[in-house]
Amino acid sequence: MRKIRIVEHISLDGVIEHAGNYTYGDWSGPFRSPAGLQMLLEEYGTNFDLVIGRRTYDAWVDFWPKAGSHPMANGMNSATKHVATHRPDSLEWGPVKDLGTDIVAGVRSLKSTDGPDLLILGSSTLTSVLLDQGLVDEVILLVYPVLLGQGKRLFSHSFDARELAFVDSKATPTGVLINTYKHVGSLKK
Repeated sequence: MRKIRIVEHISLDGVIEHAGNYTYGDWSGPFRSPAGLQMLLEEYGTNFDLVIGRRTYDAWVDFWPKAGSHPMANGMNSATKHVATHRPDSLEWGPVKDLGTDIVAGVRSLKSTDGPDLLILGSSTLTSVLLDQGLVDEVILLVYPVLLGQGKRLFSHSFDARELAFVDSKATPTGVLINTYKHVGSLKK
């Protein structure tokens, strides 16, 4: 059985939106460092597959295949991309598979197979649904020391409260916290 791990870059006030569609552009860029990249690669692991939404897939299809040879690009390009989409015939960046018409059933079936961990990157709509369904094992938040005030948030407004258990925290040399949590379940009232 595979583990599903959410990995998300996030501001202190919960914004996840990045370059290309955000007022502040690439707000995470100034906090990147070689040591931070190494820590992130350790979180991803050496072998993983991706579970991503169609918008994330479309945003990345023009970047990762052209990013050159380095550990992050090599991992992203070699990972099987399991995509939530209504247009599976237009998926070109592979290896790639669609999750089918019932995304929750598709992810549940995928999780029950043998293989590498499944990482969810970006894909905030998918993240909320899979946490609500209890399919996520870990949440890894890369928390940047910025307050952005506005922008796309990690979870939807209709998201049900969840309980997480703290596992680990590391700090990069530039002040990014890499916090790991285990998904426990619904938050008890």
